Amino acid sequence: MGQPVVYGADYSVYVRIVRLALHEKRVDYELIPVDVFAEGGPPVWYFDHHPFGRIPAFEHDGLRLYETTAITRYIDEAFGGPALQPADARDRAVMNQIVALIDAYAYRPLVWDIAVETVDRPKEGIATDPAVVEAAMPKASLALSELTRLKRQGDWLLGENLSLADLHAAPIVGYFLKAPLAGPMIGAHSSLVEWWRKISRRDSFLATEPAD
Repeated sequence: MGQPVVYGADYSVYVRIVRLALHEKRVDYELIPVDVFAEGGPPVWYFDHHPFGRIPAFEHDGLRLYETTAITRYIDEAFGGPALQPADARDRAVMNQIVALIDAYAYRPLVWDIAVETVDRPKEGIATDPAVVEAAMPKASLALSELTRLKRQGDWLLGENLSLADLHAAPIVGYFLKAPLAGPMIGAHSSLVEWWRKISRRDSFLATEPAD
């Protein structure tokens, strides 16, 4: 088997999810930088890998994939190492539900509407829009509450075994926690606080920390 290639930027939470899966499976890979926010957008050649110009994209032994969930499930099934998806159909369904919940209901309010709006934009000299943050707060609170409700007893979201649900949630929660108001919000969920303490100290998470 050849070495997988990941296309994207280390600042991207979705690129990091793919990298986390590769690290957990102990698979060496190459990261080829692609900055979708560069002036003029991604390079022309990149659209052969992702026709919509988003990141990440992935390549392995002639197989080209885009969409994070497709990539991470392939990584888990194509390579050796610890399984990142439960064998039980019900447990796997809950894992998939958590991943979908994060994509559909958590990513936008936690990352863009709170963290980017209150931390990244001021760094760029752009004023925070209070209306955006205010509208995001109840959505973020609901997403955190639902993650708390779905989390099972044990170290990880599904209980005793780390899964793709944890790898999907970790970079997004980590980005959210850059915002000062995020601490008190997640602090209301003790099980998530303990989960975050463990996942944020894991070798794969430390190894994929963005450069800046």
